[in-house]
Amino acid sequence: MADMQALLAMWAEKFAVYPDGAELPTHHDHCLGCGPNNPHGHHLRALRHGDGVQAWHTFDNRHVGAPGIVHGGAVATVVDDLYGCLLFLEGGPAVTRQLTIEYLAPVLIGAEYRLQADVVRREGRKLFVAARATEPDGRAVITSTAVFVKVSVEHFAQGSPPGVPAD
Repeated sequence: MADMQALLAMWAEKFAVYPDGAELPTHHDHCLGCGPNNPHGHHLRALRHGDGVQAWHTFDNRHVGAPGIVHGGAVATVVDDLYGCLLFLEGGPAVTRQLTIEYLAPVLIGAEYRLQADVVRREGRKLFVAARATEPDGRAVITSTAVFVKVSVEHFAQGSPPGVPAD
């Protein structure tokens, strides 16, 4: 990330109009949730689904908590990143203000889950969102709500690594 301005410009271009069913872009190559080049990541791929987003995801042994069960933090990471993909439909970036996950059943290593996220309401700069993950038979294993606050792309220049100028 030597050139923060180039990164910010590239990321800003991702807030575009996507047709229903379109695969949404990754946040960046090394994103923990969706980055294809993060060896520890989840490699999440989200599609536009109406006014929301959906994805299918299988957790693997890198995400284990108790034997055979996904670590709750790994589940929260995927849900937070799914919300991040939903932001591509909102025309600009936002940051997580609050994230709540309700674990209804164990999320299992090796099982495929369908994830869905939607905006529930907008209030000024705040976006109130909801998500769920279900088994193939439709049984919910998690539900989630969150609040995101819209920010400018320049907000992310604050995360420049030491020695990398933000401008």
